[in-house]
Amino acid sequence: MNNIQSRPLVGILSAQNKDGSLAGNIPLFKKIQKKLISLHGISFIFTLEGVHHDWIEGFIYSPDHNKWNKASFPYPDVIYNRIPFRTTEQSELCRIFFSSLKDRKIPYFNPGFIDKYKFYKLMGNHPKIKKYLPDTIPIQEKTEFFSFLNKHKNIYLKPAQSSKGSGIYRLKTSTSNQLLLEGRTTQKTYLTFQHFWDVWEQTLIDKNYLAQMDIHSAEYEGKRFDFRILVHADPLDYSLTGVGIRQSQRQDITTHTISGGRIVPYPLLQTEEHDQFIQSIISPIGNTLSKEFGFFGEFSIDAGISKDGRYYIFEVNSKPMSFDEPEIEEKKIERLCHLFYHIPNFT
Repeated sequence: MNNIQSRPLVGILSAQNKDGSLAGNIPLFKKIQKKLISLHGISFIFTLEGVHHDWIEGFIYSPDHNKWNKASFPYPDVIYNRIPFRTTEQSELCRIFFSSLKDRKIPYFNPGFIDKYKFYKLMGNHPKIKKYLPDTIPIQEKTEFFSFLNKHKNIYLKPAQSSKGSGIYRLKTSTSNQLLLEGRTTQKTYLTFQHFWDVWEQTLIDKNYLAQMDIHSAEYEGKRFDFRILVHADPLDYSLTGVGIRQSQRQDITTHTISGGRIVPYPLLQTEEHDQFIQSIISPIGNTLSKEFGFFGEFSIDAGISKDGRYYIFEVNSKPMSFDEPEIEEKKIERLCHLFYHIPNFT
């Protein structure tokens, strides 16, 4: 086993791809290692398959050689959960590992992916947050779903457990009561609700889809936009790390850049009202999530504003993607490393 003297020793928990290679946000892992080395700390990446009773087999990144080296490590001072697959995180092996961390009194964050409907129900009871939640129901049976569609006319269909805009559709009701289903790359018309339900019932129920009202998003230069808000814990509370704007381009189902969305600098659209809204939701969301599920050291919020000026919170992500804005990404790494050093004061 390696003689690890640098502190803190940070274990970054990821997963294996099907071919056995290391999965996850590799560029992020490299940035963390570089920053920690400058602070006299060190990090290593590992998967559940590398965990043993008294030691962990993992990989350490050498910035000088731009190379990953396999090595053996003692249990770390703190663990940063970056498992990229829900199936891995929901496995019995993962449950046992997190339970063992509690026995060993090793702090870790974040506790897991956030189910969209669990978040909606939890925050629907919060006096400061519930007013920002768009009307949402789980799709469980035909009658309730039909009533919801009748009420809102235009709705979004979202898997309760998904990310990066995967599996999202918009369902629009025409004046002749036909239904238009729009995906990121497809469109299909259904002559009646029953026709749509016959085709989609099994998928919507099996994949735990939600129906959510369409908020008629505000636009900039003719295209809808929304906010990506990055938050980290600090010793006293939660605070803002950065805000990005994402704007739809080729399609307006989602604004994600991987689906062709455009990056707009926040200062271009920044207002005092936007700032006040963002600051007002950070602490309530962070503290409520941590109280309910376990310590969240970081998260991002997808939020928007409607054409009539109402703010909405769409979802919260426990494992934020990398931000394309260099200044936000740099600050993210700094705040993560600060968290690694001071996590006992947070939890």
